[in-house]
Amino acid sequence: MPAPVTCALIVLCGLAFAVGPVSGLDPVHGTGERLLAAQQAYFRHWGVVPAELFEGSARAALTPVTALFVHGSWVHLLGNMLFLYVFGAMTEERMGRVQFTLFYVGCGYLSLLGYAAANAASEQALVGASGAISAVLGAFLYLFPGARVTSLLPFLFFLPLRFPAWVVLPFWAALQWLAAGQSAQGPQVAYLAHLVGFALGFGYAWARFGRTTRVRPAPAPAPEGENQP
Repeated sequence: MPAPVTCALIVLCGLAFAVGPVSGLDPVHGTGERLLAAQQAYFRHWGVVPAELFEGSARAALTPVTALFVHGSWVHLLGNMLFLYVFGAMTEERMGRVQFTLFYVGCGYLSLLGYAAANAASEQALVGASGAISAVLGAFLYLFPGARVTSLLPFLFFLPLRFPAWVVLPFWAALQWLAAGQSAQGPQVAYLAHLVGFALGFGYAWARFGRTTRVRPAPAPAPEGENQP
C-alpha cells in the first residue's frame, strides 16, 4: 500500500474527529449549550493549553501529541488532511516509514511547544495537525524543489495554475509570517506553529539529506491555501 503511515495518520485523525463532540455525529454529546460545553471540555483535555503546559503535569506534557489528532471543524480536518495526503506521501517514500513517523510526531510536538512558549499565559486550547503538516511542507520543499504543484489563487479567480514547489511553498510560508505578525493575542489560527513546523521540517531535511542527491519526481498536484491549525 502506498504511503501507509500517511494514510494511517489520516484515518486516525478522521476517527478522532468522528467520535468527538465537534463532528456532531454522536448524539450522546447533546445539542445547544450542552454540546458547546462538551466541545470546550474536549479541546481543553486533548489540546495544548499553554498556561498549563509548563506546570510540570505529565498529562499536559503529552497534549502536544494528542492535539495533532484533534480538529476544530470539518473544514479544518479536511483542509489539513488534503495537505497531508498530497505532500506526505512523497515525503514518506523518501524518508521511509519509521523515520517519517518520528519526524511527523517530533516536529508536530516541537511546533506546538514553540507556540505555547511564545504564548505562555494563554488559556486558549490549541488543536490540529498544522504544525506537523507544515514540517512536511518544509521537508517537501527541500527534497522536491522542482515538483510542480497545482495552486488555486483567489486573486486570479481560483484558476488552477501549476508552479514549482520552490515558488509555492515559500510563498505559503511568507503568508504565514505576515499573518503571524498581524495576529492579536490569543489568535484563532496558530500561524507561529506553522512557521516553527515549516522551519523544523526544512532544517531536518537539509541536515538529514543534505549530502545526498535530492530527488526530482514527476509532477504532484497540490492545493494552495492557508493551512489552519
